[in-house]
Amino acid sequence: MSLTVAAIVAVSFATVAIGAYGLRLARTTSDFLVASRSVSPRWNAAAISGEYLSAASFLGVAGLVLKDGVDVLWYPVGFAAGYLALLLFVAGPLRRSGAFTLPDFCELRLGSRRLRKLATAFVVFIGWLYLVPQMQGAGLTLQTVTGAPYWLGCVVVAVVVTGNVALGGMRAVTFVQAFQYWLKLTALAVPMAFLLMRWQGDRRPALAGPAAADWLLPGGDLFGTYSLILATFLGTMGLPHVLVRFYTNPDGAAARRTTLVVLGLVGLFYLFPALYGALGRVYLPELVARGRTDAVVLLLPGAALGGGAVSDMLSALVAAGAFAAFLSTSSGLMTSVAGVLSTDVLGRGSVRDFRRAAVVAGIVPLVLALKVSGLNVSQVVGLAFAVAASSFCPLLVLGIWWRGLTAPGAAAGITVGGGAAVGAVLITVLGGPPAGGWTSALVGQPAAWTVPLAFAVMIGVSLATRDRIPRGVGAVMLRLHAPDALRL
Repeated sequence: MSLTVAAIVAVSFATVAIGAYGLRLARTTSDFLVASRSVSPRWNAAAISGEYLSAASFLGVAGLVLKDGVDVLWYPVGFAAGYLALLLFVAGPLRRSGAFTLPDFCELRLGSRRLRKLATAFVVFIGWLYLVPQMQGAGLTLQTVTGAPYWLGCVVVAVVVTGNVALGGMRAVTFVQAFQYWLKLTALAVPMAFLLMRWQGDRRPALAGPAAADWLLPGGDLFGTYSLILATFLGTMGLPHVLVRFYTNPDGAAARRTTLVVLGLVGLFYLFPALYGALGRVYLPELVARGRTDAVVLLLPGAALGGGAVSDMLSALVAAGAFAAFLSTSSGLMTSVAGVLSTDVLGRGSVRDFRRAAVVAGIVPLVLALKVSGLNVSQVVGLAFAVAASSFCPLLVLGIWWRGLTAPGAAAGITVGGGAAVGAVLITVLGGPPAGGWTSALVGQPAAWTVPLAFAVMIGVSLATRDRIPRGVGAVMLRLHAPDALRL
């Protein structure tokens, strides 16, 4: 236990130290919001991967594989493949727009202050919804490996991340997240090498545990599967904390190169959580009955290797990686929320406004995480993806590729599609959908109907309000799509 505590403390101090180094380079508002648009593709790709691979990736995917088998590999497949959609449809044009935040893009493309305010509300909601499971995961990790109270892990992450974001903004967070990606990958890969050797030495025992539900057979949850795929694949391009990082690239070509590197880094990482879940079926099948499947990554080294110095060191390394996951993702989320709060709610985007907004951005999800400690980490993250896919994904795809989009159409689509997804989230978080039947399926995995609804409403209302197409839309579309070499 002492090694584990030391590892977690070391990660926290390293995060603060790297953030302090970034603070020396952060002086202007542009530094705080978009790191002065000077982050190279490789560095930015590591930072994006660091913030994207969250509690759901580090703990939740392995827990789902332990509980439900290989069918839930749709989660990591969707999480990784989402960057392909982002590469094809969004990355380059979004960077060429010159915006600082998603609300900035809304006003630039559609010229509506009301739409900007609506986008701000959704950025804040998605950010806080996604921050809650990061703090939950931190509380679970510290409680599992040290016996500390659940609230302590939540508070540690909230304090460390809020301090880093408030003091250094995007410039400091970039350094932190790039470091934490490689730490997370190492924390899973090194113990996995020992675990596979143990499994080999035990003559490759068959995977135990409960039988997996076959989602793709006629009696399985086919609707839930396709809804999950849609949420994860399209939700990535609507996540504010991911999109804001593309504003930090020097130009659109760099943003596309960044996305290609991210695909490789994220795909490499997701090899390991699935292996932890599979080996958990051999060495820790009892976690399913206890309802503690999210702890399989943390407990597997000790259970498989049977204690001793090597087992303790590997457990400490895994715990350090888990905390790095919570810290890095929370940093990105808090930066995106603080950015829109500082420019659209609490002030005019000055450095002082950003720091005030960062404190608010950290306090609210901390309170929520302390109130809803029993939620499944991956389920909450999946719901955040569903909201993003039902709101910002249609807005970005149509706003970038269809000149006929109008502000009333965009607002109606976000309100109806995104609002329906938000309603499903609130029902699930506050009490859960009714067990069984179509109501449960529609509320538990809403993306399959809320995403098409958002697109349909956005297109239909835009066609009905053709007279509201913004003036100068041709110049804006040229700005989004003209090659960087032709830009003045």
